[in-house]
Amino acid sequence: MSGMESEINAFIIYLHNIRKTSGNTEMSYRRDLVKVKKYMEEQGISDVKKITSTNLNSYILYLEKNKFSAATISRNIASLKAFYHYMFKEGMVNEDAAEALHAPKIEKKLPEILSTEEVVRLLEQPSGDSPKEIRDKAMLELLYATGIRVTELINLKLRDVNLQMGYLMCRDGGKERVIPFGTEAKGALVRYLGGTRAAMVSDAESEYLFVNCSGQPMSRQGFWKLIKFYAKKAGIEEDITPHTLRHSFAAHLVENGADLRSVQEMLGHSDISTTQIYANMSHGRIREVYAKTHPRR
Repeated sequence: MSGMESEINAFIIYLHNIRKTSGNTEMSYRRDLVKVKKYMEEQGISDVKKITSTNLNSYILYLEKNKFSAATISRNIASLKAFYHYMFKEGMVNEDAAEALHAPKIEKKLPEILSTEEVVRLLEQPSGDSPKEIRDKAMLELLYATGIRVTELINLKLRDVNLQMGYLMCRDGGKERVIPFGTEAKGALVRYLGGTRAAMVSDAESEYLFVNCSGQPMSRQGFWKLIKFYAKKAGIEEDITPHTLRHSFAAHLVENGADLRSVQEMLGHSDISTTQIYANMSHGRIREVYAKTHPRR
């Protein structure tokens, strides 16, 4: 194996087996580290022990010079720090060359959220009787009712949903969390599972809750196109991302008095400071939304 390849592979195995990270996280780390490996090879360095903190700094400068965003550079630095911390601990390198790297200051953008009225408009868009619209309605309702991530939504299995009790089991890496959902989501799911899913699915043995029009499991890109289509139809001008309904779910809960710990648990945040951002929004975006939409403003 050339260059840092064996060390990168060992690091990814460690993340998977010991840290129980998600496949997406592992792919992100690998992508970042493979870029570092290529850069170092271009500088004539193929042995990880020969990479100095000066070499790593020059890589960061190279990213800055090539106009990579502050967020991308910060993520690359985080990948390098985690990688070097692991290698130093395992005795693969004699010093932690990434320790002195500093992430650029990032202005933390508040997440884009929809007003309650916009969410209602969005959820009302798939209103027809076609199998696709019945499925789309169930997906959108469930996403807003639970605040789960899009990857979690498309990976839901039939066994993860308890219709009678109105909750779903969400599996994130090695962790599980139980999230309740209300009558609207339940009604949309009952309709979808009452024959629509069976008619859409290509493999009768499939465990996946949601499938695409070819009867295969949904993709993240497929769902993104779907949500953008309905947002346009609903006349929503905000630039919707797959996370918009998750952010809106959290912000609306906090706005209506939910305590942060409960919201943290439902969202599956490991650190409450991540959930804290929705409380901070109360003074910013939520106030704007209130001014724009509240009947007694």
